[in-house]
Amino acid sequence: MATLVTFHAHPDDECIVTGGVMRKAFEEGHRVVLVVATRGEAGEVPDDLADGEELWQRRVVETHASADLLGVARVEFLGYRDSGMMGDELNGHPGSFWTADVEEAAQKLAAILVEEDAKVFTTYDSFGGYGHPDHIQAHRVGMRAAELAGTPAVYQGMVRESEFREAFRRAGIEEPPPLGEDAVPESEINVGVDVAKYLEVKRAAMRAHASQIPEQSFFLSLDEPTFAHAFGTEWFIREGHGPATELDL
Repeated sequence: MATLVTFHAHPDDECIVTGGVMRKAFEEGHRVVLVVATRGEAGEVPDDLADGEELWQRRVVETHASADLLGVARVEFLGYRDSGMMGDELNGHPGSFWTADVEEAAQKLAAILVEEDAKVFTTYDSFGGYGHPDHIQAHRVGMRAAELAGTPAVYQGMVRESEFREAFRRAGIEEPPPLGEDAVPESEINVGVDVAKYLEVKRAAMRAHASQIPEQSFFLSLDEPTFAHAFGTEWFIREGHGPATELDL
């Protein structure tokens, strides 16, 4: 049994980017650990929050529900604050992940990697998938943490823009604007893991984040073939290695 540690910026990112490989690792007998940088304080606020309930509290509960479905043995939050989208005033909020000292945050994460004797670690590509400041910071912190911990196999998760655009077209939804020139090109992807077998549980994990991924959302409104096209393979960059179809567990 090996340990896979996945590092994400916010609650719900885990099921979208790595839900399939997490469940796959669990079913193959490995230990799965989820580390989340923030508690998603800047997310959509649902109408059904109870009196005195904060959004972050709801999102922590949702994260644990998703983690249970994905086979996660341990969930840890690093304790930073959601920075909001790029350009938001929350970017500079005291305690935001975007303003965190990279070395300090990396040491926190590295301590978990060492404690878990992680063999495989996932974070984000240098653009954070779509340019979100917390995702970009997760790349910086994650790569440095893996270096500090000496973690042998490091994978940078990313979404293939072309697949998402095709999903939007198939669903008849207006496509979002291009990611821009700073996005990591798809040609750098060298690992693609087929997770079609785990799509049902991946979709259930998304539903667990009901405050952010309602039934009418893009993710859950897709028909099964389109959902499979968009989420049936999880894509990564592993620097210094050739093409692969599995994580090195």
